[in-house]
Amino acid sequence: MAIFIDSSDPKEIKELFGWGVLSGVTTNPLIISKEQPDAQLDAVVKEVLAASWGDVSVELTTETEKEMIEEAAIYHSWDPKRICIKVPMSEHGLRVVHQLTQKGVKTNVTCLMAMNQAYLAALAGATYVSIFSGRVRDMGYNVFPVIESTRKILDREGLGAKIIVGSMRHMMDVNEALEAGAHCPTITPPILRKMVWNPRTIETINEFNTAWANRGKKK
Repeated sequence: MAIFIDSSDPKEIKELFGWGVLSGVTTNPLIISKEQPDAQLDAVVKEVLAASWGDVSVELTTETEKEMIEEAAIYHSWDPKRICIKVPMSEHGLRVVHQLTQKGVKTNVTCLMAMNQAYLAALAGATYVSIFSGRVRDMGYNVFPVIESTRKILDREGLGAKIIVGSMRHMMDVNEALEAGAHCPTITPPILRKMVWNPRTIETINEFNTAWANRGKKK
């Protein structure tokens, strides 16, 4: 099991990696366009690499097979050991994943909404298959069986792909993904911070600290 952070903010990524609980980073064009709209992609990704450890997913934005392969080569060159090419699910995408896998390039097939898509991506050689929890719910479906059935089929077939679950909107989405068998929930910083906090924990810590501070005092 692992937790990835879904962010492109190097400062926040560095701070959160200091907790010692994270194993990688996922980015996407939407995140980067919101967080750093004027930055160059290579500069952003290199800062993210410097602020973290583990795999860093960078998403392709071109659409033809030839363009995607060329774009992937550029991203891969930034850090061949850690860059994971995020490939959107499609017929072109599967061909790209197959070619990149043959070259030893890590891939993350993204925008998956169903087990059959994840299975195809794993067969093509994907390192990771990314199921979008919140967007599955938007379609009116329960995401738990999607994650669970994907994990079962990957384990049964001995496929090496790891399940990333993203598009998390609530802390309970993380719990559900883990319980269903996800290998790597990828979580935004606000949700990760919520996982630390519990009102009963704060109350208990304050009670202990107050008792210690008042030790020996006359009542």
